[in-house]
Amino acid sequence: MTRMMKKLVMDELHRPTFCRECEGIMVYKGIGEYQCEDCGEFAYDDYGKVRNYLEKHRGANVAEISDATDVSHKSIRDMIKEKRFEVIDNRGGYLRCEKCGVNINTGRYCRECEIEYHRQVEAEARLKRTSSLGGGKAGGTKGDEGSKRFTRER
Repeated sequence: MTRMMKKLVMDELHRPTFCRECEGIMVYKGIGEYQCEDCGEFAYDDYGKVRNYLEKHRGANVAEISDATDVSHKSIRDMIKEKRFEVIDNRGGYLRCEKCGVNINTGRYCRECEIEYHRQVEAEARLKRTSSLGGGKAGGTKGDEGSKRFTRER
């Protein structure tokens, strides 16, 4: 088998698509794990690599994880922002709230800013719903309130 065939083929999201052993198609099995439908070989995407490493090395920092798994710091940071993982010891201020700047362990916002953000989104959605209920007019319909729309002529 050539060296090129031995290399695991990954797509732009670092998910294995073809098997490095037999060039079969890799099928997603869950939690970052893929299995070749032809030979049964297992492979992992970036999330699966990081997750497996953290199961064995609980409390590892981002640099250790990146060195051991060949997953970039940016990808690991994005996973933390997506709440896939949590920073256990936040002494270094690795992750900060995008709104107020306080140190956080996971996600994009601290608890208070996240609550405020969701309230704002809900208020905007509520306003949009009420304005669309009135036929596109903020004040609703005016005029013949409660009258029939059409009348039959005999």
